[in-house]
Amino acid sequence: MRAPAMLRYAAAAFAVAALLAAVPAAAFYLPGVAPNDFQKKDPLQVKVNKLTSTKTQLPYSYYSLSFCKPNTIVDSAENLGEVLRGDRIENSPYVFEMREPKMCQVVCKTTINEKQAKELKEKIEDEYRVNMILDNLPLVVPIARQDKDAVVYQGGYHVGVKGQYAGNKDEKYFIHNHLTFLVKYHKDETSELSRIVGFEVKPFSVNHQFEGAWNDKNTRLTTCDPHANKAVINSDTPQEVEAGKDIIFTYDVGFEESDIKWASRWDTYLLMTDDQIHWFSIVNSLMIVLFLSGMVAMIMLRTLYRDIARYNQLETEEEAQEETGWKLVHGDVFRPPTNSDLLCVYVGTGVQFFGMLLVTMIFAVLGFLSPSNRGGLMTAMLLTWVLMGLFAGYASSRLYKMFKGSEWKSITLRTAFLFPGIAFGIFFVLNALIWGEKSSGAVPFTTMFALVLLWFGISVPLVFVGSYLGFKQPAIEAPVKTNKIPRQIPEQAWYMNPAFTILIGGILPFGAVFIELFFILTSIWLHQFYYIFGFLFLVFIILIVTCAEITIVLCYFQLCSEDYMWWWRSYLTSGSSAIYLFLYAGFYFFTKLQITKFVSGVLYFGYMLLASYAFFVLTGTIGFCACFWFTRLIYSSVKID
Repeated sequence: MRAPAMLRYAAAAFAVAALLAAVPAAAFYLPGVAPNDFQKKDPLQVKVNKLTSTKTQLPYSYYSLSFCKPNTIVDSAENLGEVLRGDRIENSPYVFEMREPKMCQVVCKTTINEKQAKELKEKIEDEYRVNMILDNLPLVVPIARQDKDAVVYQGGYHVGVKGQYAGNKDEKYFIHNHLTFLVKYHKDETSELSRIVGFEVKPFSVNHQFEGAWNDKNTRLTTCDPHANKAVINSDTPQEVEAGKDIIFTYDVGFEESDIKWASRWDTYLLMTDDQIHWFSIVNSLMIVLFLSGMVAMIMLRTLYRDIARYNQLETEEEAQEETGWKLVHGDVFRPPTNSDLLCVYVGTGVQFFGMLLVTMIFAVLGFLSPSNRGGLMTAMLLTWVLMGLFAGYASSRLYKMFKGSEWKSITLRTAFLFPGIAFGIFFVLNALIWGEKSSGAVPFTTMFALVLLWFGISVPLVFVGSYLGFKQPAIEAPVKTNKIPRQIPEQAWYMNPAFTILIGGILPFGAVFIELFFILTSIWLHQFYYIFGFLFLVFIILIVTCAEITIVLCYFQLCSEDYMWWWRSYLTSGSSAIYLFLYAGFYFFTKLQITKFVSGVLYFGYMLLASYAFFVLTGTIGFCACFWFTRLIYSSVKID
C-alpha cells in the first residue's frame, strides 16, 4: 500500500470515528415512549425497583425489607430483559401532586422485630441502594465533586449508614427514614402543562419524636413540622436500627422548574466525563489496525505478488522441484481437518453471534435501545440471537458439505444445541445459586420456560431451515485438488509452534478492545449506564479488522513453513483473545470490585466465563472466515500442474 493510500485510509478511519462518536456525544436517542404532560396537582405515582449492591451483585425486592407498604402492592408489567436483569418494579406509598411542594409528610410508623432488624443491618453492611422511578426516570442522589466544580449523580440512595455516637466506639446501624425529593420539570410556555425532567433525593436518618399518643392522621412530629415550617436538614439525631424500636418514615417533596427539555432529560444520566479515555482507546486501536494493515498490505502486494509471479513462471521440472514456500502444500491445504464436524458447528455459532451483535449494535447506535427502554438491550439481543439461527444453520451446513459430509441433520442438531446447551447449563446453575440466596435476581420458572420456548420453538427450527437451504446449495469447490496421500510436515521452528502462535495471535484483538471492555464491565458490575454505542460500534469494527488481519498474517507464515494444518489454528488464533478477556476479568475483580460473598464471586466468574466463551466463538469465526478467504484467494492465483 503506497503512502498516499495509507494516509487516505487513516483519514477515512478517523472521519468514521468522529462521525460515530458524535452520536453519543449529542446524547441523541429515540426514547420509545411518549412524553407525559402533567397539569398542576396531577397525581405523580412513584414506583419502587429492586435493591442493588455492588458488593454482592444480588438484587432484592424493595418490600423484602420493612419499608412502608401501600394498601395493595401492584407489580408493573416487565419485559424479558427487565426480568433477566432482576428488575422488580412495584407501586409505592409515595404519591406526589404536580408542582405542589410538601413538607414532613408521614408515610407510616413501623416497629421492627429481631429478624427485620438483622435484615436491615445486613443490607446496610452490604451498602444496598434503594431504586425508585418517577415517569420512567430513575431516582438519583446528587453528589458534589471535590476536585471539580461539578455535580455527579449516583443511582438510588443507600438503605442506611454505619456510624458511631460521639464518645462511643461501638458501631451502630442507622436507617435513612426521611427522604427529601426534588422533582425537576420543564413547563410549556404556551400552557400550564409540565413535563418531568429530573428526579433527585437527599436521604436523612432522623429519630423522629412526637407528643402524646400516636395517630396515623393527626399526630404532629416535633422533629419536623410543616405547620411550624420546621424541616429536616441534617442527620444529627439519627434513627438507629434496633429490634423493638419504632421507625417513622417521612418525606419532603419540592419542585423546581428547569430549562432542560424532555428530549434531553437523560443527558444527566448519560453524561460522559471520560470521553478523552474513549478517544485514546479508539486511537490506540486504530494504531494496531494500521500496523496490521501495513503488514497485510506488504504481504499481499509485495511478497504474495512476487511469489505468484515466480510460481507462474516456473516451467522446467527442475525448477518446480526446487520451489519452496506456500505453493508446495497446494495438494494438502484444503484437506478436511480432524474434528471437521465440530469446526462447522463453531463456525455456524460464530456467524449467529456476529449477526446478533451487528444488528443489535446498529439499532443501539440509531438510538432505539436507549436506557429509557429498560431491559430493551437484553431483549433485543435474545430475540436477534434466536432469529440468527437461520444463518447459523446455513453457514455450518455449507462448510460441512465442502468437507464431503452427508449427515446434515446431525450437524444441524449440534449447531442448534451445543453452544446454547452449554450456556443454558451454566445459566441454570448460577440461577439456582441466586435462588438459594432468595434474591429477586433469580429468573422465575415462567421466564425460564419462555427462554426454553424461544430456543426450541423458534431457534432450533430456524437452524434446521438454514441448514436445509445451505445443504441444497452446490458444494464450495476448492481452487486446487487435494492429494490422496497427506504430505509430511517438516519440523517447525520454535516460534511457529501452534501453542505459541495461537497465544500470540490473541493479544492484538484483545489489545484493540480492552479499554472499552473496562467501561462495559463497569456498567455491568458497578450498575452504571452504558450508552456510548457509537464508540462501541467503532471498536467492534476495529475488532473485526484486527482478528482478520492477525489471522491472515500468521496463516501466511504457517503456510510458508509448509504446515498446511491451518483450519483449526486459524480459528484458535484470534479466538485465544478470549483467554486474555477472562484473565482481565479476574484482574478487574480483584482491583475494582469489593465483592466478598462466595456466591457473588461464583456469579461473577460464572457469567464472565460465559462471556469469554461467547467472545471465543465470535473472534474465532471472524479469524477463520478471513483465513478461508485468504487461502482460496492465493491458491486460485497460481497455476498448478
